[in-house]
Amino acid sequence: MSELHTIPAEALDAADPLAHFREQFLIPRHGEGEQAYFCGNSLGLQPRGVREALLQELDDWAALGVEAHFRGRHPWMPYHAEVRDGLAHIAGAHPSEVVAMNSLTVNLHLLMASFYRPTAERPAILIEAGAFPSDQYAVASQVRFHGFDPARDVIEVQPDEPNGTISMAAIERALGEHGHRIALVLWPGVQYRTGQAFDLAAISRLAHARGCVVGFDLAHAAGNLPLALHDSGADFAAWCSYKYLNSGPGAVSGAFVHERHARSDLPRFAGWWGHDQATRFKMGPEFRPTPGAEGWQLSNPPILALAPLRVSLELFARAGLPALRAKSEKLTAYLEAQVRARLPDVLEIVTPAEPERRGCQLSLRVRGGRDQGRALFECLEAQGIVGDWREPDVIRISPVPLYNRFADISRFIAAVEAWAAPVGGVA
Repeated sequence: MSELHTIPAEALDAADPLAHFREQFLIPRHGEGEQAYFCGNSLGLQPRGVREALLQELDDWAALGVEAHFRGRHPWMPYHAEVRDGLAHIAGAHPSEVVAMNSLTVNLHLLMASFYRPTAERPAILIEAGAFPSDQYAVASQVRFHGFDPARDVIEVQPDEPNGTISMAAIERALGEHGHRIALVLWPGVQYRTGQAFDLAAISRLAHARGCVVGFDLAHAAGNLPLALHDSGADFAAWCSYKYLNSGPGAVSGAFVHERHARSDLPRFAGWWGHDQATRFKMGPEFRPTPGAEGWQLSNPPILALAPLRVSLELFARAGLPALRAKSEKLTAYLEAQVRARLPDVLEIVTPAEPERRGCQLSLRVRGGRDQGRALFECLEAQGIVGDWREPDVIRISPVPLYNRFADISRFIAAVEAWAAPVGGVA
């Protein structure tokens, strides 16, 4: 890949076997053309098939009313099963280990209600320093809810690598020092600000060896990286579907519960929809959970919110996860090579260089400080080049293999070069 930056983007796009998938998405406009959209790590683009899928459900509602639960083109009663296999494929899990429900933070709380069982001797939760605020708030409130002190019992692993990333050695040291006090390790699949990806299986092994339960927040990993949740040994995980899974703003989240907990008597909050399907309609007073992840459901699935997820998962199945990952690695490598060759005095790459330690996102720090960073970000926005800003000084650029082109990356690089020219910018 050392000479990758010398290959014209047009040639790479012409040779891309997945190029036609871009046609399956609605690309936002900018002036007379299209945006260069690099913000799939925040909100994925709309698949063209979503509108028709939603109209089908609205038409079935209009024509069939309640009977659409059983006679619709996609019957509502078992609708969650329409996405179950696709989610299992994305998560690297058995179908019985996954379920689409709620939103990410709600799922984290529901799963922690079962899997975070603190004691006086073992009350702590281990997270990474600088975790996304939702995770910080969730774990602190869980610790506080159980009568413990977040100042003492939320343990943060500090970055120990030059760009603010965290080595496996640092995680191992934290578990070695504090493992006897840790009830739960809650870790990201990909750290939102740095774009660093983690070895989930290794973290699970280290944590379980210390007697800790392990859960993963996969907000930035699901649909971005190949996952193997079942084989990782993780106890639970949750993810959102509006980023790389392209399922719309506030889309239905996903949850994973390892099959060894499928019939456990772990405490949980219960709802009718989580009751064993075989006896659900007997309306009995005693809750009997459906074995597997579906037993954590509380309410009936929101059909109009699940329809976009069904459409998106069909695109992932058609493209194939190995092919998507191969293109993703090449796109991100091309971005990295262009930055290092043409913009070394302008941009610093925060994200690890090793492909196995990152997904599609590169976090870029603008040399010259926050004001320069904001100036560049706003300049890019004005040209229809859409990334996102994370305080205090990072621009995230995420070329998504389903709809981004190598030409989009060239457009970004040229825009940064123009901004940094002597007439303005950092030069």
